[in-house]
Amino acid sequence: MEIKHIMHTARNAVIEIADGGRYFTKETYGIKVNDREYGTTEHTITSVCGLKPDSEYRIAVCAMEGESFGAPLGEITVKTDYEFVTLDVTRFGAKGDGESDDTHFIQAAIMACPADSRVLIPAGTYRITSLFLKSNLKLELAKGAELKAFTEREKFPVFDGLFQSYDETDEYNLGSWEGNPLPMYTGIICGVNVENVVIYGEGCINGDASWDNWWKGVRELEIFRPRLFFINHCRNVTLQGVHVCNSPSWTLHPYFSDDLKFIGLNVENPAISPNTDGLDPESCKNVDVLGVRFSLGDDCIAVKSGKIYMGRKWKRPSENIRIRQCLMENGHGAVTLGSEMAGGVVNLTVEDCIFRHTDRGLRIKTRRGRGKDAILSDITFRNLTLDHVMTPLVVNSFYFCDPDGRTRYVQSREPYPVDERTPVIKKLVFENMQCTNCHVAAAYFEGLPEAKVEEIYMKDIFVSYADDAKCDVPAMSEGVDKSSKRGLYAGNVTRLTLDNVHIEGQVGEAYELEGIDELIRK
Repeated sequence: MEIKHIMHTARNAVIEIADGGRYFTKETYGIKVNDREYGTTEHTITSVCGLKPDSEYRIAVCAMEGESFGAPLGEITVKTDYEFVTLDVTRFGAKGDGESDDTHFIQAAIMACPADSRVLIPAGTYRITSLFLKSNLKLELAKGAELKAFTEREKFPVFDGLFQSYDETDEYNLGSWEGNPLPMYTGIICGVNVENVVIYGEGCINGDASWDNWWKGVRELEIFRPRLFFINHCRNVTLQGVHVCNSPSWTLHPYFSDDLKFIGLNVENPAISPNTDGLDPESCKNVDVLGVRFSLGDDCIAVKSGKIYMGRKWKRPSENIRIRQCLMENGHGAVTLGSEMAGGVVNLTVEDCIFRHTDRGLRIKTRRGRGKDAILSDITFRNLTLDHVMTPLVVNSFYFCDPDGRTRYVQSREPYPVDERTPVIKKLVFENMQCTNCHVAAAYFEGLPEAKVEEIYMKDIFVSYADDAKCDVPAMSEGVDKSSKRGLYAGNVTRLTLDNVHIEGQVGEAYELEGIDELIRK
């Protein structure tokens, strides 16, 4: 077993217990700090809180003998950061009584905070609208602290007319909803052009959304609802440890931002909540997602890079994204690429994760019209445990999104000329995946006939089905029938490798292959 240092601040440290477990450790361990018992853990990514600044700590991981701490199995030494001063928001006037509007008092503490210092939100419920981050900020939500959003839309800043209706030549044109310009709300926690920000702790950020406020009546118009956490053109931002829940819209949405870390979070929205993706990095570079639990009503992680206009203009892919030791539950897709990915997604790795009760594991959503810069390349999924995932792997090149999504151009299975509107899918790698209690299909891969998926490599994959398997469509496109216990379907793939792939209990053929130029079976 190896103990790894993940990160630290002046007040906490995060370690990884590498005992071969995925999200959960294989056994329960005890944690000692400077030879004093701190607590127990069952998580590979574990945070140690309540430390003092500018101090050295020995953090040991111990075997448990019943309820007693046994011998240390490994330890690391951490030197916490220097801290100049702490600004307690209650000293600025924040009440934390669950009723008063504490937005301006917390914002004042943020703006007053000097470098190498901390804004502290102690235990209490602080009602807020939008808080704006600044550079070189450390913001701690203490145990028992809750930032709870107001739900009245008129309390939030609005950019009137920023987002308008869609057509094929530009992502949005002038338009209206019920005769009014379409507004976009800011996030609850926002940052624009800031860097070196750490938000951490054991507290909660609660969007307080429910069908009775944010979602009621605006189910399809997500632009009417703020993100819970939105950063734009930011760099070196870390979100660690906190519980984020009940988001009105996408929960964590970094946009055109680099060097981001999401560590040890609990991201939770109701299973019935629409468009409440857990994490949507959009045209972002160097993103680490580590030890995060997702349980929500849409995609757990949805990697994006713009629909048409943005991708064509900026040509900025989402790239260098590493997702590991995470738990994805109850979402539509565990990890989704698209559908807004006109700038492409390059070099994404998902490993050592658990997917439970999601509709799909990998979910690629693309279509004609996304453009020649919509390139998916170097996508790797490995060392994964999937249980009750309806269809573990889906590549859908006919996703019927947007107003033109069901037109003949998008949905036709006949080849079209390859031009500037044609997306590209290059190499996809799937290794060491145990998929049990599947329902709909083992996998569904469908490339465009004029631009086939260049390569799919599968090795050491096991698939079995639930006894009471549900019946549904494996991919959201025209002409795809509902199925139950279907095997692996692959259509329009240049090279398909099946190395030690086992499918057991399917109804019908284990493999349905069409338009495969080169098939390698081992």
